[in-house]
Amino acid sequence: MATVIEQRHKQVMKPVGGVTEITRLKIGFVLARSFTLSAFALFVDTLRLASDEADRSGRVFADWQVLASTRNLIASSCGVQVAPTSDFVDPGLFDYIVVVGGLLNTEFPIDGDTVGFLRKAAVRKVPLIGVCTGTFILADAGLMKHHRTCVSWLHYQAFRQRFPDHEVRADRIFNLDRTRGSCAGGSSAADMAASIVRRHISERAERNALEVLQIDKARSALHVQPRRPLSIECNDPRLQAALIIMESHIENKISISKLAASVGLSRRQLERLFMEQTKSSPALVYKRVRLERAKQLLLETSTPMVDIAVEVGFENASHFSRAFREVFGLPPSKLRSATAS
Repeated sequence: MATVIEQRHKQVMKPVGGVTEITRLKIGFVLARSFTLSAFALFVDTLRLASDEADRSGRVFADWQVLASTRNLIASSCGVQVAPTSDFVDPGLFDYIVVVGGLLNTEFPIDGDTVGFLRKAAVRKVPLIGVCTGTFILADAGLMKHHRTCVSWLHYQAFRQRFPDHEVRADRIFNLDRTRGSCAGGSSAADMAASIVRRHISERAERNALEVLQIDKARSALHVQPRRPLSIECNDPRLQAALIIMESHIENKISISKLAASVGLSRRQLERLFMEQTKSSPALVYKRVRLERAKQLLLETSTPMVDIAVEVGFENASHFSRAFREVFGLPPSKLRSATAS
C-alpha cells in the first residue's frame, strides 16, 4: 500500500475540462522562536527556484506560507526576524507542514495554539517535517513516536535523553518516514527540499533550483553527515556512518552485527572493511571510541570515576581502569590528578 507521502506525489498535473491544470506543491512553515535562519532560507529558496523558470520567483509549481497563531515577528537565532504570512488555516490545504527549530535552550519554542495545529495536521494525515531541532518540537507534541528520527550528531544525546523511547539516528542528513520527515539542518535542508521537489514537481525543477543555488548535486537521504569521528581518517561512507553510530551508542552499546546491518553490511563485510581502512577490528575501534569519550569526561568534568565507567559502557570501575591504561598508558585517576595539578 502506498504511503501518504507517495500518494501525494503521484500527480502534479491534472486535466480539467480538457485543459491541463497545474497542481502546485503547497508547504506551510512553522518557525520556532530562535529558529535557524539558514535551514529555513535554504528550504524555502529551493522551493522558490523550483517553482518557476530561471530566477523569476513566480509561484507556478509551488506555494508556501509561514503560519503562526499571531502576526508578530518571529526572531531567528541570529536576530533576523521573519513575519508570518498566514494565520493557522485548514492543515489539509498543505502537502507538508515543515517545523523549523533552532536553539534548544529556548523556553517554549512554540505556543499552545501551534501545538494544537500540528496535532490537527497529524490527525488529517498531513506529513510533518522537523528541520534542525524542529524534530524536538514534534516529539514534545507526541508526534514522532513510531517514526525514525534523524537529528544532527550535535543534538543526538540531547534527543535520546529527552525521548528515550524514540528511534533516532545521527549518521544521515535527512529521512522521510511514512507521514513524518526529519532533517539534520544546515545545508541538508536544501537536499531534503530538492528531494521533495523532484518527487512532487520534476527533476527539471530540482535542477533549476540547484543550479541557481550553485549546488552541483543534491545529496540523498543515505548521505552520511559530514563529521569525522575522533582522528580516524576514512573515505568510505559506510565506515563513516558506522563510526558515527558508535559515538551515538556509548552507554547503550550496539552489537557489531546490528551495527553492520545499520550500514547495509554483514558482520563479516564490516570487519573486513574496518581491517582494510583502520587496520583494526570494529570491536577494538568501538572500545577506543568509548574510551575517548571517557577521557573527555575526565578532563572536562568532575564526574565520579564510577559514573564515567558506566556512562561509557563498562560494567565496573576496575574493568574501565584496566582498559583505559591499555589504550592511554596510564590509569584514569592519574590523568585526572595530573590535569588538576
